[in-house]
Amino acid sequence: MGDAFDDNYETFKALLDAFPPSEAVKRLELFGIEQDVVQRIRDRHEQETVRIRELEEPHAVVLGNRDTWYTGPQAKDKCWPAIECELRKAGWPQSPAIDDLDNSSTRVVSLLNHPKEKSFSTRGLVVGYVQSGKTTNFTAVMAKAADRGYKLFIVLAGIHNGLRRQTQARLVQQLVEPNPSMWSQLTGLERDFTPQENPASYFGKNNKTHVLCVVKKNATVLRKLARWLEKASDYLGDCPALIIDDEADQATVATKSINPLILSIMGSLPKSAYVGYTASPFANLLIDPGADDLYPRDFVVNLPKPAGHFGTEVLFGRYALDGDDPDQVDDGHDMIRSVPVDDVPCVRPATKADIEGFEPVITETLRSAVEYFWLVTAARRVRGTGNPHNTMLIHTSVNTSVHNSFHRPLRHLRDTAARSMQDAGFIARLRGLWDRESDRVLAEEFGEEKVPFDQLVEKLPGVLESCRVIMDNSSSEDRLDYENGPVVAIAVGGNTLSRGLTLEGLSVSYFVRAVSAYDTLLQMGRWFGFRNGYADLPRIWMTDELAEWFRHLATVETEMRRDIDTYMTEDETPLTFAVRLRTHPALRVTAAAKMRDAVTAASSYGGKRVQTHYFHTNADWLRGNIKAARTLVAASVTHSGRVDERPEDGRYVFHQVPHDLVVGFLSDYRFHEKSPENDADLIIGYIRKRVASAGSLQRWNVAIVGNPQGDDFAFGSGVAVGRNHRARLKTNDVVADFADIKTLMSRRDAGVDLAGDVSTLTEKAIRELRQTELPTSGLLVLYPIDKVSEPGPDKKLRAPLNAEEDVIGVGLVFPEPQYEDSTVEKYISANLANVRIEDEDYSLVDSEES
Repeated sequence: MGDAFDDNYETFKALLDAFPPSEAVKRLELFGIEQDVVQRIRDRHEQETVRIRELEEPHAVVLGNRDTWYTGPQAKDKCWPAIECELRKAGWPQSPAIDDLDNSSTRVVSLLNHPKEKSFSTRGLVVGYVQSGKTTNFTAVMAKAADRGYKLFIVLAGIHNGLRRQTQARLVQQLVEPNPSMWSQLTGLERDFTPQENPASYFGKNNKTHVLCVVKKNATVLRKLARWLEKASDYLGDCPALIIDDEADQATVATKSINPLILSIMGSLPKSAYVGYTASPFANLLIDPGADDLYPRDFVVNLPKPAGHFGTEVLFGRYALDGDDPDQVDDGHDMIRSVPVDDVPCVRPATKADIEGFEPVITETLRSAVEYFWLVTAARRVRGTGNPHNTMLIHTSVNTSVHNSFHRPLRHLRDTAARSMQDAGFIARLRGLWDRESDRVLAEEFGEEKVPFDQLVEKLPGVLESCRVIMDNSSSEDRLDYENGPVVAIAVGGNTLSRGLTLEGLSVSYFVRAVSAYDTLLQMGRWFGFRNGYADLPRIWMTDELAEWFRHLATVETEMRRDIDTYMTEDETPLTFAVRLRTHPALRVTAAAKMRDAVTAASSYGGKRVQTHYFHTNADWLRGNIKAARTLVAASVTHSGRVDERPEDGRYVFHQVPHDLVVGFLSDYRFHEKSPENDADLIIGYIRKRVASAGSLQRWNVAIVGNPQGDDFAFGSGVAVGRNHRARLKTNDVVADFADIKTLMSRRDAGVDLAGDVSTLTEKAIRELRQTELPTSGLLVLYPIDKVSEPGPDKKLRAPLNAEEDVIGVGLVFPEPQYEDSTVEKYISANLANVRIEDEDYSLVDSEES
């Protein structure tokens, strides 16, 4: 009986190649298969689709009840098994790496339409991490879609030839070469799309091959492709097409030409699915979802971070999010080296007028970075493991003449080093550099062993001899090429190196370019990715200001991904999801051209926690905040309904304080101007709107949290608690009158006004308890911080606070809105008056292709 059922189920699976599930069931009934067997087949298929829909990873938010027709690879498949085989040869472990790729690509394919549906026009977005294997993921998606009958595959590969060529090479290697008879190519390694004669030879019924087309986002090229497809329209009615938009936030959204051309191409294809891939989805999620555009209305998939991936947070640390305790928020690895502000004019022209004739100076930090790169390359040769290539990135400007100006001084530095290998002073300096760096980041922490200097120095002459200095930009002939043997290269470049392109074996980056948008900044991070065999060795030289921007970015990125996952579990759709993201107080993050549908920042603080971590350190500013805090405490003593005194725990809570006293404090207290999320005007406006519209936030609990072991800080009115210790983040350029303590509140503090002991509760449990006990009350917490605040011995990336007076930190916890939440709007952008910005250059998008 079981064998008969299994045979019928195999028949059903074979029918799924030709028909969507509902049609396949009808065919079974036409074959005369009994109704109860048909029902069992339907039930089994439903179980398989449920397994796909309920995969733990990746999370997805989906519009409506999309028909999950795809339940994974089959024994007769050709394209996906070939990729699996390639990855095993490349050393990928089956678990978790290949299994995770299998699951995530299956989930994406399950959200596409069945290729035999009469017509469809799907729009989706896959959110990954920078340099985390997005290309491998969409290659796996293409392979599985090809195995099920998708015919035309168009990959939009950035705006530069380098990335287009690299993408074409990888797709040919993983899709075409294992099954050459199954594929036709409209593009090649050296040629972008040019119209082919006789479209019937590609799309006619007699041609069963899949068609691959890898094109740049260039208006001329896409126009040619759109016209050619329009001419081929007679043959496209039964041509299921998958359009993959790699780096989907680049050019697609920001330019006037690319978006309409993609829509025009889709208009020629009655069966088309557009899937954007990006690590920075800010712009894509700010497209107007109501317009006929590329907003991912059908699905958003959030890929998990792969094991061993170096991301923003790992390298730069981040600020606390709701539910984080200060001790749990990592400061990042000690891999960032500071470029002094005084060095910047030596490596990039101060103004546009200075570009002509600019000659860079090899500063002490740039020389250290280059010498360290040679040492790393030598050490990796001693280890003999991992990626065979070794690359250093120097990125100071988008201007090609600035790149070219580095060629002579870098070659001179290399040649001088090669001649100095017998110089005892030179060798001693290198030994000192290696020992210092090895002591700051211990190899054992990454499962590696430190390479002794005496071993690596033997490899140095060979490293220097093989090291090339390459200018990789849109005008250079000599480009990075990893296809012809191991590479040792110092690559100087701009936009061609800052998007999508994988810099193989990247270990050292020297980066001083300023950008104005989070998504651009995130994409600059070519140093993110996998560092198998040398995870202890990467270093990044950049200014302290840039490192701080990346730390901010890590926080926004982590919060955004956390929000995506949260909304995915709350039965949201991609359309309501957009609104949720747009009202996020911190997402002022993408270029103005991409934010044409989001010109104002609408901030909703419902259910959020706000805390201060930037402070001035001058006495006048700090005394003003101390005075504001003492005024609030005195008023709270007088006007609160009840006081909980726990001085032995360093805690006071004043219950039922009128909101106007809190508003008065927020008007007097001065938040640091570098904290856009701590905007007193926005917060006060939000409180007043909630009070007026919903009667919420009329009463507040005001708490004081101190350290029972600290020296007492007196708020007056008989209220005193021990001072907290919060060391500041260490910077090489000591910025006068500025401290960043990074985290202030603990999870427990967000429940300081709740009944009972909340110290063991999760963030979610504290939120739920607040909803039950205090559904309409806000919480304001004051933290007196010791002005010296020496860091603990294990805090290597911290320095004493050293403020002129004690610091008052402030935390705010807002209740979840019971009805529709109030928002307050205000256009806010970072003050970039003193920063020379070089944003992405989109001139190539509209340039004529030869």
